[in-house]
Amino acid sequence: MNACIRAVVRSAAYHNVEVIGIKRGYQGMIENDMAKLDMSDVANIIQYGGTMLKTARSKDFMTAEGRKKAYDHLVKHDIEGLVCIGGNGTYTGAGIFYEEYGIPSIGAPGTIDNDLYGTDYTIGFDTAVNTALDAIDRIRDTADSHNRVFFIEVMGRDSGFIALHAGIAGGAEGILVPEVMSDFDALIKHFDNQSRRKKHFSIIVVAEGEKDGNAFEISKKFQARYDNYDVRVSVLGHIQRGGKPSANDRILASTLGNAAVENLLAGKLNVCVGVVNHEVKLTSFSDAINHKKSIDQTLWNLSKILSH
Repeated sequence: MNACIRAVVRSAAYHNVEVIGIKRGYQGMIENDMAKLDMSDVANIIQYGGTMLKTARSKDFMTAEGRKKAYDHLVKHDIEGLVCIGGNGTYTGAGIFYEEYGIPSIGAPGTIDNDLYGTDYTIGFDTAVNTALDAIDRIRDTADSHNRVFFIEVMGRDSGFIALHAGIAGGAEGILVPEVMSDFDALIKHFDNQSRRKKHFSIIVVAEGEKDGNAFEISKKFQARYDNYDVRVSVLGHIQRGGKPSANDRILASTLGNAAVENLLAGKLNVCVGVVNHEVKLTSFSDAINHKKSIDQTLWNLSKILSH
């Protein structure tokens, strides 16, 4: 998100527009926790993960009283439009805020889960995949040395994008995602297949939102069927949410930050910016919120082919 903030500030400066940074999202708007940002304020931040403006969930913004306070503070600072980095909750709040007070907003998709409709990739996803991949590569050394089956749980409460991409790149023999029903049954069928290439170790990548359970639960069911395997579990957790952003993420965030400013100045509102087939695309908040993004079926089919 720092790369996106940097791009917003510098793109706005290019167009002679003043930028006010709002700390902790909507909550900071309510508490008047905001200050002017110039180009020097965003120098030397592009290489850092997270956000210099911090972030927070705001229950107060869900109330009419909270939004009235937020509006009063925007008026005090002469703020005429908002660039909001986030997901469905952020977009929903921005849409309601416009209906009540007429403050236009442009959204930029910020979530490592990559589950937002209207963009091929979200800010943070590529870095999360590469972080997970690095861990998978390290675990593979242990799995190979000790002839073990490792179930590696990655983030993805409702989506399997990280699991699918990291699983393919990491040479996983199995990938379990919440979008696909009976994928555990398919995994068992794969291991029961007599023509399966015999391996001394295996890597199974599991999205945390997998319907058959988390990595520990699934590993127990697997171990009950194959008691001759030495089974281990590793949960990567929040290490996927931090660290130096990848080059792809920095470029994506910079592209979207600039696009948000230019479209806001062009009079666009209540839309989020995204990149589809390498081109910037605008999607309405309502479409982004109400449409579900599906995993790439071609990649899913590829994962099945490569696991044999």
